[in-house]
Amino acid sequence: MGNANDLIMNALPLPVLTIGNEGTVLHANSAAEVFFEMSLRVMQRQRLNDFVPYGSPILALIEDVRKRGAGVNEHRIDIGSPRIGTERIVDVFATPLGDQSDSVVIMLQERTIAEKMDRQLTHRGAARSITALGAMLAHEIKNPLSGIRGAAQLLEQSADEDDRLLTRLICDETDRIVKLVERMELFGEERPIERGPVNVHGVLDHVKRLAQTGFARHIRFAESYDPSLPPVLGNRDQLVQVILNLIKNAAEAIGVDSPDGEIILGTAFRTGVRLQVPGSRERVSLPIEVSIRDNGPGIPSDLVADLFDPFVTTKAQGSGLGLALAAKIVGDHGGIIECDPAPRRTTFRILLPMHRADDGRGSDH
Repeated sequence: MGNANDLIMNALPLPVLTIGNEGTVLHANSAAEVFFEMSLRVMQRQRLNDFVPYGSPILALIEDVRKRGAGVNEHRIDIGSPRIGTERIVDVFATPLGDQSDSVVIMLQERTIAEKMDRQLTHRGAARSITALGAMLAHEIKNPLSGIRGAAQLLEQSADEDDRLLTRLICDETDRIVKLVERMELFGEERPIERGPVNVHGVLDHVKRLAQTGFARHIRFAESYDPSLPPVLGNRDQLVQVILNLIKNAAEAIGVDSPDGEIILGTAFRTGVRLQVPGSRERVSLPIEVSIRDNGPGIPSDLVADLFDPFVTTKAQGSGLGLALAAKIVGDHGGIIECDPAPRRTTFRILLPMHRADDGRGSDH
């Protein structure tokens, strides 16, 4: 590598290695030297399989990249060893170098201790953490609430105009609490969902129509779709619920007073993203990406890490259940939901499995 390239690579905070034929290390940046606790010179005298665990998925990943001639990402690979620590969980991004050789560039992104669980499991766990609470609240709160509402309606019949405003307030607030509890009940749903081929663009167009006739009538919508996208394996009603929630959040972030509010709906086919199935060594491909981007002010940095946890919200009247429920639904679909919280271009991204016919082939669109 030239000197300028060396400077750029060494400035990167993430470990980057170039792997040649038979696992030889052609180059590694400073972050890689720190990560593996060995100098580039020592690395170059070894092969990658000398300092990653025996049979590590990272070795198969590199071969996969060579065969495909295209980049592949894998999440939550343990490349720990006695030398660098018994557990080092990383996301691996691998891509061909682009020249005529078989060289592959790999970049490692280590998970912090709080993130070592898989994204999917983390979000599922966040949603599940209030499952029992939701069931209890539904049982313990809805009955007395109906009694309170009934009493307020009786009082309303003999009340004067001023008191009637108060009884109406009691009824309205009681209804609001019931709706909140009913939303929490959804976290306790353990019934298997019916899934089949779903046209993601049909879901997006349906939700966009709903938004444009209601809460987002003041916002401009734009689309960046992959027209050849195959169907997703999912439940249409639940995916509508997730997309509706994300678009509603985007519209509220933009605000009613913004003259140039814009929401960009996007779809793409990403062949290289795979996720380990919980309780198994199997890795499932999540090629269908749906993104919702807004040009609102962004998300406060102190909330980003906990965004999908229940009761975390930036809204004065918000319950903080919307994103937690979205994470649960996406998790139940075997997918991932992520947020890129950049100001003026906050993006929520959903990665989902595609529907396959009974013979294992992708469905026709």
